[in-house]
Amino acid sequence: MLVENGLQYDVVVIGAGAAGMMCAAVAGQAGKRVLVIDHASKLAEKIRISGGGRCNFTNLHATPSNFLSENPHFCKSALSRYTPQDFLSLVKRYKIAFHEKHKGQLFCDDSAEDIIRMLKAECDVGKVEWRMPCSIRELTKTEHGFLVHTERGVVNAANVVIATGGLSIPKIGATDFSYRIAKQFNLKIVEPRPALVPLTFDATNWEPFVPMAGISLEVDVETGVKKSKMVFREDLLFTHRGLSGPAILQISSYWQPGQTIRVNLLPELDVAEELISAKSTTKKNLANFLASYLPARLVDGLLAAHGFDGNLKIADTQDKRLRLLGEKMNRWELLPNGSEGYRKAEVTRGGVDTRELSQQSMMVNNVPGLYFIGEAVDVTGWLGGFNFQWAWASGVAAGKAASARV
Repeated sequence: MLVENGLQYDVVVIGAGAAGMMCAAVAGQAGKRVLVIDHASKLAEKIRISGGGRCNFTNLHATPSNFLSENPHFCKSALSRYTPQDFLSLVKRYKIAFHEKHKGQLFCDDSAEDIIRMLKAECDVGKVEWRMPCSIRELTKTEHGFLVHTERGVVNAANVVIATGGLSIPKIGATDFSYRIAKQFNLKIVEPRPALVPLTFDATNWEPFVPMAGISLEVDVETGVKKSKMVFREDLLFTHRGLSGPAILQISSYWQPGQTIRVNLLPELDVAEELISAKSTTKKNLANFLASYLPARLVDGLLAAHGFDGNLKIADTQDKRLRLLGEKMNRWELLPNGSEGYRKAEVTRGGVDTRELSQQSMMVNNVPGLYFIGEAVDVTGWLGGFNFQWAWASGVAAGKAASARV
């Protein structure tokens, strides 16, 4: 076993994920001596499983408005200095085949492994060194930098970058390491919570909708009111325990416990007006009429759940009842009782409070040489490649800044 007492590194990056590898590559290629440490045996497991194994590696339309933070202006600097086009240039240089799938989302044609190999190759160009798997026991500040106490001995570092992510998907190795280090240095933390996650409902109340599991359709989903209101038009998926799909994952980042969400099942149609105007033109019953717009199984379940007789002819239904039914279709109000939690969450919302960091360098204001990047920080992107773009941008910002400090 290699013991590294006395070895001096310009930059030690803790965490071999998207942000950490990008940071290490930048610092290494700036001519600095860089070491990456990770407790896992495999590189970038989160990249590997992302996008169904094809890695939605960025979004062409990424702007600061696609990110959540208690300090929303923080992400502007890094994102403006390393753009989706910058990362795309790197992808093209490595001749990785890719395609745009939906709303600016870019995926590998073949495999997420292509992105991992590219980042590893970039690190190799910078002669980055690796210690994996290797656990860290302690991080201490010294007069000249830091001592990183690992299971393989102590490493001296002029700069330490924490890139260990958040709490999402613990089965691939997520831990609270970044928050523990933040607390050690008395940094404020915005309370972490699961984001981009399916929402769940009280089992008894959800029972009528269990048979709809597997149904998917494009909807508008919203939560919040006035200035805090957010609306997304994406696909919704019914599950045995609640709702999922891109629409729900998006809104979950904004939803607060105790709040309702509102679902417009037919966003292009004023259902009440359509029903009332059909009274004089059709002999159809409610179920058959609505089944021309929505899956029949969904129509039957919704009518029953909302107390409507699907066999009742539209012509025989009061306008007042038709308006109520239209309201249920265009503004179905639901109260989630929670989410599927970190095991299903794609990212963690919250993290190290960005007011503790420099937006130019990602360095802690009061601890020179200590940086936090990627998902460890209170910057959370929308679904669709935005979180990877934040990983790349924050990693580049820290890599350049740490190199300039040495």
